[in-house]
Amino acid sequence: MSLAGRGVVVTRPRELAEAFVQLLERRGGRALVFPAIEIQPLPPPAVLGGVAEFDLVVFISPSAVRVALSGLAWPRGLAVAAVGAGTKRELERAGIAPVIAPAAGADSEALLAAPEMQQVAGKRVLIVRGDGGRRLLGDSLAARGARVEYAECYRRVRPPVDAAPLLAAWRRGEVDAVTVLSVQALDNFIDMTGRQLAAATPHFVPHQRVAGHALSRGVREVVVAAPGDDAMIERLVAYFDERD
Repeated sequence: MSLAGRGVVVTRPRELAEAFVQLLERRGGRALVFPAIEIQPLPPPAVLGGVAEFDLVVFISPSAVRVALSGLAWPRGLAVAAVGAGTKRELERAGIAPVIAPAAGADSEALLAAPEMQQVAGKRVLIVRGDGGRRLLGDSLAARGARVEYAECYRRVRPPVDAAPLLAAWRRGEVDAVTVLSVQALDNFIDMTGRQLAAATPHFVPHQRVAGHALSRGVREVVVAAPGDDAMIERLVAYFDERD
């Protein structure tokens, strides 16, 4: 089974797309990189200067790791958690281990279910994220008795990408699927390319929450894969194999 001849749109930030593109190409797919999200670093939050005073630091995304750790000397022995496997890998690449992460899943709910996240009463927890992130993780940890603070170190914006080449490829029948990881990326993608492509092309997403939003925006076919790049690739392969 392979993706031979299949054109797959990759909407993640360009700097985070390379590993997924390589996986696609190894299976014979054609990656159409069309960033629907751009990561813009914010001024370093002052709280990061005192990171050693926390009992636990939680990173929400690979971008949070890349931006927050840039130029920061990480304290040895500080407990660290990641929302998913991609964020965990980014921390390990930066030399930070061990990392608390969900055994399955890649969202706040999955991390909150981890055994290490149950007994947090009285602990000081820093959540490193982009601006305007979900409140579920912080609110839940606070409800368990943790003292929660935030370090918002980047913002997600819609990049100034010309959609004309992608739309031309779609009209030529060269776009077979779209991969989208977040609600904001989905909204940006539809706003940038219009509703016709969204309505006519299957969208592959890693979470039911994103799937529900996609359907509300007029995407007619949404396929939910398990979190992680490998799982997304396997779901794409299985989907097209069933149609060959």
